[in-house]
Formats: sequence, C-alpha cells, structure tokens
Amino acid sequence: MFPVLSVIASVLALYIVLRLVWPLRLPLAVRVLLSLLVFAMALHHRIVAQFAGTMASPELPKMVIAVLATGFTSLLLGALFLLLIDAALLIARLLKSARSIAALRAPWLRPVAGLTALALGIFGVSQGMAVPKPRSIDVEIAGLPAAFDGYRVLQLTDIHASRLLTGDWVRKVVTESNAQHPDLIVITGDLIDGTVAARADDFAPLGDLRAPDGVIAITGNHEYYAQYADWMKAFRGLGMQVLENTHTEVRRDGAVLTIAGVTDPVAARYGLPLPDLDAALAGSNPQAPVILLDHRPREAVANAARGVKLQLSGHTHGGHIIGMDQLVKRANGGFVSGRYAVGDMTLYVSNGAGLWPGFAARIGVPSEITLITLRASTATP
Repeated sequence: MFPVLSVIASVLALYIVLRLVWPLRLPLAVRVLLSLLVFAMALHHRIVAQFAGTMASPELPKMVIAVLATGFTSLLLGALFLLLIDAALLIARLLKSARSIAALRAPWLRPVAGLTALALGIFGVSQGMAVPKPRSIDVEIAGLPAAFDGYRVLQLTDIHASRLLTGDWVRKVVTESNAQHPDLIVITGDLIDGTVAARADDFAPLGDLRAPDGVIAITGNHEYYAQYADWMKAFRGLGMQVLENTHTEVRRDGAVLTIAGVTDPVAARYGLPLPDLDAALAGSNPQAPVILLDHRPREAVANAARGVKLQLSGHTHGGHIIGMDQLVKRANGGFVSGRYAVGDMTLYVSNGAGLWPGFAARIGVPSEITLITLRASTATP
C-alpha cells in the first residue's frame, strides 16, 4: 500500500506544480521553494520513515504530524480541484465557449482552488483528531435467545493510538465508551500504531474499558506492522480477550451467544496465521447465534454463507472524505460504512474512532463509537 501511495502522491504533486505553482507570478526562487514543499508533502511518509519512526507510525510531535497530515490532505484535494477545472476547460474548448474559457483561465481561479484545498485540509484533520461521538443502532437477529434481547454490544475500531492520537485522546474515548454502559465491548482491530515501548502511555487507558462481559479484541492490519506477538501480550495484559481465529461464548440464563474473531490477511507477509473462519468456529455451539469480529468487511458474503448472523468490521474509516468512499469500497467488497443486509446476516462497518496518522482527515465522514443493541427478530429463524 505505502509504495503505491508514494507514486500516486508524486504524480499529483507534479500536476500541482505544473498547473498551479509554476504559472504563479512570483520570483523563480519562490516558485522553486513552493514546488519543493509540494513534493515534500507528497513524499513526507517516506521522508519521515528515514528519520523518525516508520510510514505506519511516525514518531514526531503531535503538531508536526498534524501539519504534515494537513499538507498531504490539501495536496490531494488541490489536485482534485485543479483536475475539475482543467476538465471543465477542456469541455469549454470543445464547445468553443469563449466566455467559459475566459472564466476558467482567470488568473485567480487556481490559487483560490489551492487555498480552498488548504482550508478543507485544516478542517479535515481537525475532524480526524476529534473525540468520536456515540452512535446507537438496533440489529435484529433471527434465533436470538430471549435472554439476549436488548443485549448491548459496544464496538470500537481503528483507534490508532499514536503520537497524533495520544493517551489523553484515548482516555476520552474510553470514558465516552464506558458512559454507554454496554454489556460487552468489542474492538475490531487497528488499536495502535508503533511499538509497545513507543505507545506505552498511549494504549494504557484501554485497560480502563469496563463491561460486565468484558472486552474482546481482534487484530487489524496495523498490529502486524510492529511487534505483533508483543502487542498480543500487551493487550491481554490489559485484560482483553484477544481472538485469533477462535471464539468465546457469552452466557445468560442458560442461553449462549458465540463471539468469533479472525485475524487479518496482512498476516501472510509475516508468516502468521491467515483469517480462518472454520477454525474460529470449530467446536462452537451450532444452536448459538454467531457474532463475527472481522477487521475487514470484504469477506462478508462468504461469512454470511457460513451462518454468521452479525459481522462487525472497520478498516475503511468510512472512506475518509465524501466521494472517496466510492474508491475505498471497491477494495473492500463493496462495503465502506454503516449497515448492510448480506443474505441473512447483518454487516456493520464502523467509520472507526481514530485514523492512521499518515492520512488523518475526515470530511463529512464522522468518527464513531457504536452501541449495538441486539433484538430478537420476529422472522422465522
């Protein structure tokens, strides 16, 4: 993912330099400096990885990361705005509309587009760093035992504790989560970015999550980028039950609910177990409804065919920006945000609580803490 991101960002940077920076009526030295700044923003992930941490986890002061994230977001939006202007100019030329051509070639138009992109970048990063608000939904499950009718499951995902979203931010997420008084808390991956030592103070507040039936977690792709085995020990040390292609049971008044969890496909790069739903369900009660924790939503159709009643996922961050979700969903089985009916299964894809520091912007796609209340379906199981 990271090399492709750098290539795309470099192409967009070149486009911005040619269509916005170089035509500016500024001294050559200033235009050269601005051009270098644009390319630095495009390649800042790799530059930072050479001197301060990794592409997955930049180890820089919070405000430095926020500035870099703002610059990168502004670059993407600026390239989009310029592309739209150039596309409109092309159409105007094909239609031979002199008035439209003159308007689209106005010397102020592209600089204004650049400043607009910068303003939206600042706004987007501020939203990405905001503490998520609770969102409540009801989910009907066929065959849900009466003892679990009204059962409250709180989903956290994509927390991405880091130098950007630090321990103070994580503590606020934990406080907001506990205030919902869930029966069970599940975390569907990407809890952290960085090593155990680097995140010692940032992930510790997760140990204060409280629910009568505990906290259950699975891995996301980011757990694999640094010290996977150490992170599994650290999470369990906080009292979490981590499911790696296995399941656990929640019991109430003799009734059973199966909570299964699978690993992430990026495990293949590290020689670790790939997601295996058969292994996760081995030995489970065949009469108990299954809630599956799967970081990525793309296998939802196959999971539904295996009899899963509710799948909880994250990974997509909701697409980050309105419109960009159409691209993100293509890499995730057509799923990007919210509730989906997949056969007899309900899939819920959370926008996530946090964001990877390398692209820490949200525009029109708010972060969330999701409280899911289970309801017995009136339909015949």
